[in-house]
Amino acid sequence: MNFTEEQIAFRDSVRRMAEKHVAPIAAEIDETDRFPTELVKLYGEMGLMQLWVPEKYGGPEGNLTMMCIAREEISRFSPACGSIAGLNTMFIMPLLHFGTEEQRRRFLPKIAAGGVVTAIAISEPQAGSDVSAMTTRAVKDGDSYVINGRKQWCSYGVEADYIVLMARTAGDRGADGISAFVIEPKTMKGVSFGRHERKMGWRGAPNTPIYLDNVRVPIENLVGEEGKGFRASLRALDLNRPTIGAQCVGLAQGALEASVAYAKERKQFRQAIAEFQGVQFMLADMAMNIEAARALVYECARAGDVGDWQRLNTLASMAKCFGSDMAMKVTTDAVQVFGGYGYTKDYPVERMMRDAKLAQIFEGTNQIQRVVIARDLLR
Repeated sequence: MNFTEEQIAFRDSVRRMAEKHVAPIAAEIDETDRFPTELVKLYGEMGLMQLWVPEKYGGPEGNLTMMCIAREEISRFSPACGSIAGLNTMFIMPLLHFGTEEQRRRFLPKIAAGGVVTAIAISEPQAGSDVSAMTTRAVKDGDSYVINGRKQWCSYGVEADYIVLMARTAGDRGADGISAFVIEPKTMKGVSFGRHERKMGWRGAPNTPIYLDNVRVPIENLVGEEGKGFRASLRALDLNRPTIGAQCVGLAQGALEASVAYAKERKQFRQAIAEFQGVQFMLADMAMNIEAARALVYECARAGDVGDWQRLNTLASMAKCFGSDMAMKVTTDAVQVFGGYGYTKDYPVERMMRDAKLAQIFEGTNQIQRVVIARDLLR
């Protein structure tokens, strides 16, 4: 990629950090499913968690390209650990684009200081791809809103200091009437959490149901206009989806590197399996698909950095969809290159294949991404 000198230096620093601090714990994080709190502190010190906070609020004022670089490099070893880089982006974006200046001054400097975990809560048990079916409701009561309902699949919510939560303030269905609120789960009464989801992959990134029982939220915690929260979530998703594509590129790159190294050392019929044309073609296809996905991801990031919102919407769906489909294929082929050993937990490609699957589902399923792309083509 045609990165600037600053971006190359940033990439190299993240790469060194990932090799030193993420690679040694990647398998253990997957095995124990623990949230790596030590990385929160480290990333905070490096400015990675709060990457998108503007300089005027004390942040590093990063951009989409830097977000993608950070997540790609870390995800070579663990996409779950890669998600913690730029973790606060989904909370920051609604405040930057739709919040008040008072809200930005209230929350962003705290996030800029590092070490603060945030989340965004959109999905519900019956409202996944169909966000308009949301039933969590916020009722205005004096100078507060009272929120009741349940949220599902809220990544890192159980660890969060602040959550941007979507709730219905009007109507029973449809995007109109959904509003965004900042809740503070560690201090607000009525917020509780269910059992951690026992996921196939992407372990170490907690997903826990949130229960809201008469949670009283001050009116100043309403983000933007009442009934316009869905729009705020769409902008955040458009800016986050390319970073999922970047994580998939990193994950696939890690699988390719492991496959090349193994193919060179594994011998069958008195020669390394890398000498067999069938294996060579698999490795070549893996490399081509990774480079294609990488080019798409960073073209999307460039569109985001220059504010080309019309292209970003479609490119974000393409980058996420193509990137995750590519990662699933590459990691599956990596297991094949490793043969029987690839199916064991003694080698990383088994974990990588499990991690890749989630990327085809979350942040909007790949079927939904194809709907978005087709709708733009046919508009």
